[in-house]
Amino acid sequence: MGLLRYTASADNTIVSAYELDLKTRGTGANAGMADILETFSIFGRINSSSQELSRILLKFPIGQITSDRSAGVIPASGSVSFYLRAFDAPHSTTTPIEYKLIVSAVSQSWQEGVGLDLNGYKDLLKGNIGSDWLQAQKGTDWTNYKGEATPGGTYSTASGETFSQYFSGGLGDLEINISDLVEKWAAGTTTAGDNYGVGIMLSASYEASASEDAVALDSNVIYNPDGATKSYYTKRFFARGSQFFFQRPVIEARWDSSVRDERGNAHFSSSRAPAADNLNTLYFYNLVRGRLVNLPDIGGGTVAVSLFSGSADNSKPTTSPAFLHNTSTPVLTVTGGYVSTGIYSCSVCFTQSSKLSTLYDVWFKPDDSVGNAAASSTQYFTGTISPTSYDTGVTSLEPVYYINITNLKNNYNSNEKARLNLYVRKKDWKPTIYTVANSSIKSVGIRSASYGVVRLIDDRVVVPYGTGSDFHTGLSYNVSGNYFDFDMGLLEEGFAYAFKFVFRDDRLNAWVEQDKTFRFRVEES
Repeated sequence: MGLLRYTASADNTIVSAYELDLKTRGTGANAGMADILETFSIFGRINSSSQELSRILLKFPIGQITSDRSAGVIPASGSVSFYLRAFDAPHSTTTPIEYKLIVSAVSQSWQEGVGLDLNGYKDLLKGNIGSDWLQAQKGTDWTNYKGEATPGGTYSTASGETFSQYFSGGLGDLEINISDLVEKWAAGTTTAGDNYGVGIMLSASYEASASEDAVALDSNVIYNPDGATKSYYTKRFFARGSQFFFQRPVIEARWDSSVRDERGNAHFSSSRAPAADNLNTLYFYNLVRGRLVNLPDIGGGTVAVSLFSGSADNSKPTTSPAFLHNTSTPVLTVTGGYVSTGIYSCSVCFTQSSKLSTLYDVWFKPDDSVGNAAASSTQYFTGTISPTSYDTGVTSLEPVYYINITNLKNNYNSNEKARLNLYVRKKDWKPTIYTVANSSIKSVGIRSASYGVVRLIDDRVVVPYGTGSDFHTGLSYNVSGNYFDFDMGLLEEGFAYAFKFVFRDDRLNAWVEQDKTFRFRVEES
């Protein structure tokens, strides 16, 4: 499960725009309960150089992110990416094109408020709880570190605390990797020292120009001598109070949680294969009473692995370890690393010239005085591996697959976290009569596969394929086939959905979408 979403816990739109009478500024207006967020710049509407701006405030539950990390739900810093996502809200008024939005950490605590009016700006604070263009919260102005008033909010410009996205067209969602900022929030190391959320606004070159004279005449104006002399009106996003579940602003945590256990798909090394493809990653799962637990005498440390050849009839391992490789030098023992609770892995290549059909990997406690599993008194696990040789490449036909989720249920509760098993075989598979009568058909392990989710009522893609560098919807595989974990809490209750899949085809250098979908429904928990 390499995907979690954290919905905004507070949001607001603050403005210096004029009210409908074009005489009074709406700087005291609050829109904390509106279902839309808005940022814009209007130049020259009142006079030849007037400035009117709108900015967005967003805050997220960073405490929940740190709690999830402590519980092992999301990985440590450096192994997960955090994306700020805000979703375009269609509207009937004008939309700017070719502009840049800035996302910067807010440097001061602020309140959301309960205003709704984003048209006439009539929901004024008047001493009530909330924020506006001039106040961060009831009775407290926006001020910088010098104590000077800063209308429109106070924001950080420090490295890792400010980001941008360019929009070549007016439409489109905001999606920015803000991992540096989230990690700073989690560690309490931002310039402000705490999580006050982010502001979203047009960059200075797109916000309306304003001179020193304009600021002297109107304290609501922001000094911006190199700003725009045209208007950019208006970019809107759905707010956290929107009725549309999948369009509320979120921080999306993405990481590669896939496990590629090649025990059932191991290959002997070949001079025809790149070095990376000659390495086989093997896993050891320490299951005790049905749950994964760390090895008591190793914990999160390392484990040693030795390889043994099969006997003459391949029914048992030999007593002497065989040479194997994980570097250019053959060794009798390799070191396995800690993956997560109760899971350890190692990477090796098999270079035996005999190419016996069965090999045995023995996992044991590292001991420099022993050096291999044959002499070790603490052996944890012995597995079997049946490596094959790489195909000689006599065909260039692209494979076509039959796929099925073997344990899919018709209905899930929204609080369920499900592990789905994807069975895969080639459609041109032709069994012998003996195979049909005596054995089940082995699932093919797909090295690079990704899932997506669509809502059936409107075909909305609610979880896109995560085929990028984060590979956050990547499938795992082991000797039993492909599988993935999915948190049903990501989906809105009361709707039907479908899983879809893409497989990576390296010959085409492309992701190929599979033609079958798998339907299910999410019910209220």
